[in-house]
Amino acid sequence: MSFAQAPELALLMMFIIAAVPLLPTEAAVIGCAVLAANGEVHLVTVILVATAGCLASDLFNYSIGSRLGMRAVKRFESKPRTAAALGWLRRQLDNRGEPMMVAGRFIPGGGIVGAVFAGAFRMGMPRFLPVATIGSALWSTYATLIGYTGGQLISEPFVAIALSIGMTVLVSLPIGYAVKRAQAKDAVRERAAADYRSGAF
Repeated sequence: MSFAQAPELALLMMFIIAAVPLLPTEAAVIGCAVLAANGEVHLVTVILVATAGCLASDLFNYSIGSRLGMRAVKRFESKPRTAAALGWLRRQLDNRGEPMMVAGRFIPGGGIVGAVFAGAFRMGMPRFLPVATIGSALWSTYATLIGYTGGQLISEPFVAIALSIGMTVLVSLPIGYAVKRAQAKDAVRERAAADYRSGAF
């Protein structure tokens, strides 16, 4: 029996994969979206189930960060290069946490890192839950629509899934580059401000 013959099983598998950190959520969502393109499941149902799974994963990762995250953060802070990156991330979560977490969803692994650090840096649940829900919904909609588009363009399911995954990689690369550029610019400004305060100018 294939997933196309049992769409409910495909949706259940997608939810489990989305809810468990480090499993290939993107491929699972795109696969279900291809089924939607073939009329096997409803498009909105795929989005809603994917959103629920991603949100469950975010809440789990947030709880891990709340309990254990600071130990990992302190370990990373012992290394100068990662310490600077973590310091930058901490300031972003304090000042622009909501858009940073939403944008991070579109970078591979960004959703996990954002949720763990949100818990580690003590972002309150009343602040975390709405942004996690929005980020999960936006990413799920994006991944589903890309998979649906691939399924509409190509009739062969495996080819459609491969094409859709390639499209998501192309989208994530410039987002990751933009985040690194923002980090580099902030680091330059911080060094300039520190030099000014120390009388270097």
